Amino acid sequence: MQDFLLQLHQGSVQVLIAFFGLVIGLAVFAYVVAEHYRRRKILKRFVVGEVKAREPEKQFEAAGKYITDLFAASDVDVSDKFIAAGLYDTRFAHLMMPVKYLFMVSGLAGIGVVGMLNMRLSIFDIAPYLALWLVMVIVLPDAYLAARKKRLQKKISNHLPYLLDLMGVCVQTGMTIEAAMAYLTQEMVGFDRDLAYMLKRVHERSQIVGLSKALDELYQRVPTTEVRSFVMTLNQSLQYGSSIYSVLTTLAVDIREVQMLGVEEKIGKLSAKMSIPLILFIMIPIVILIAAPGVMRMMN
Repeated sequence: MQDFLLQLHQGSVQVLIAFFGLVIGLAVFAYVVAEHYRRRKILKRFVVGEVKAREPEKQFEAAGKYITDLFAASDVDVSDKFIAAGLYDTRFAHLMMPVKYLFMVSGLAGIGVVGMLNMRLSIFDIAPYLALWLVMVIVLPDAYLAARKKRLQKKISNHLPYLLDLMGVCVQTGMTIEAAMAYLTQEMVGFDRDLAYMLKRVHERSQIVGLSKALDELYQRVPTTEVRSFVMTLNQSLQYGSSIYSVLTTLAVDIREVQMLGVEEKIGKLSAKMSIPLILFIMIPIVILIAAPGVMRMMN
């Protein structure tokens, strides 16, 4: 009995040491990566000129940025992720990281307790479950926000021709581009609140940094082909003073044609995709039903 209690105590101590070591190591790693990326971002503001980085350094910087985005070092980063995903109410965005870490620690503690209660499991047996839980807690929330962000960008690109038509009508009546944006910001809330929020943000930023800079920031947030064409068109009109009404209407028609070509391409691919279930679930069972009686007669 004493030997059993001693083994139980030793196993519990080993699991607890491994668990706390893992948590401390992850926390230190996240802090080091976040601080490294934050310092590099601050130093870039004071660097005059552009230094060409080598390819391995670019890859390391990209990997560090991805890891930093997973841990979202500040509340501003979390708020930006929420806004990019279409969640504009960011009052509770600052609670995302504490909740994520709370779930992570609670899950690791639960797995560790289960491992301690079951004496047949060693630290190496529960290590895959610990790793799986870490991946789920750290990656899945950010993956969900990234999926929402991609879907929102596609939605804005699809609805952009309607915005161009309305903006062209406003310009035709004598409004400036800034006044048309301010007017459509309020009028488009009932049609598409995401597009209205995008216009509102561009209009607010244009009053601070100028319309050209605000449009460039818009393309950074929504890096799609349609938005790039929209930004380049407005920037050229602002720079050269060309007529904007005809350009907006032509751009809306071009975007609709490109979207129609994309739909036709998807429709053309459906025939090839439908052939696989047709062969698997229809043709093969029919062949079996036709050939089965003859095969059974031959066997008899």
